[in-house]
Amino acid sequence: MTRTTPPRPLDVTALYPELAPLARTAVRLHPRAGAPTSADSSVGGPLLWPADEPWPGCPEHAGPWHLGLDPEDVRLRRRILAEAWARPRAEGADLLTDEERAIVDRATKETRREQDGPVPMVPLMQLYASDVPGLPCPDSADLLQVLWCPFDHDPDYLPRTELRWRAAAEVVTPLAEAPRPSVIGNDDYLPEPCVLHPEPVTEYPAPHELPEELAERIEAWEERNEEEAGEGEGEGDGEGDGEGEADVYYQYDLSVAPGSKVGGHAPWSFSAPFPMSCPECGSGMRPLLTIDGAEWDGGSGSWRPLEDADYTGHHTDGPACATHLNIGRGYCLQLYVCETSYDHPHLQNMQ
Repeated sequence: MTRTTPPRPLDVTALYPELAPLARTAVRLHPRAGAPTSADSSVGGPLLWPADEPWPGCPEHAGPWHLGLDPEDVRLRRRILAEAWARPRAEGADLLTDEERAIVDRATKETRREQDGPVPMVPLMQLYASDVPGLPCPDSADLLQVLWCPFDHDPDYLPRTELRWRAAAEVVTPLAEAPRPSVIGNDDYLPEPCVLHPEPVTEYPAPHELPEELAERIEAWEERNEEEAGEGEGEGDGEGDGEGEADVYYQYDLSVAPGSKVGGHAPWSFSAPFPMSCPECGSGMRPLLTIDGAEWDGGSGSWRPLEDADYTGHHTDGPACATHLNIGRGYCLQLYVCETSYDHPHLQNMQ
């Protein structure tokens, strides 16, 4: 099933023509719970991996044991909670049975667990160029695979990521089953299998990246609309006046799309933008991928796909959070690649 982003509440370039040259196309991935195969683009699904190519492990997390969680317990906890929220219950009744509560509690307690050798990297995402319009790839590749370590890494307390580009047709003998970690450090880094519904959308820079004068004009426009809405007046006397604009905000409704996506603009939030330079050659870096645990929230509800408009279930188990991923305290993990060479190391940044 496709996913369709609603039209933006207004054409921001009609108000601010200087934004038009800054537009970029992003591809919203719209992950939804499913059963992807290695032939599919996915989050948390199996990768099309050559049987004779070693599966990567994290050298910083080698055995023989680690303090962490059992990934199978984590998945069982998620299923139990989803079923519990979906079933009817009397007012005041407990959400879980005693047996379910014991399983849920066990799945949230870190214990010492054996791990033979380096912790296997977890498949995070697989993107076929045939599914994702404009997917950046080397000339010889048509498939991007992203893996990460299910433990935090210094200095930013983020999972360490690996990128693999490959030509799908060259994988003659695929790996039947990938190694799985026996222990994970953070259940937010264990994605549930999701199929993707890629959709191109147009984005404009976050307010942090705009010229100061333009950002100030946009902020003044938002304040004017709020004041007019509070006074109950429909009149206006300047740029951006118009019916229905009181609840429209540039950052939340008109600039950067929330959720996981390819390309587009960076969702700068708690820090000011800073230049991304390739650590190997010094060239500029461009946004490749944004990994976000939620596709919409209260601040960006206008980006909620039309097909999900009637969803009324529990938010943490619904389509907005189907992957069960979470970066920091609800932030995004952005991956950048060198503008000169795909062979150079990528960079990652949380916002």
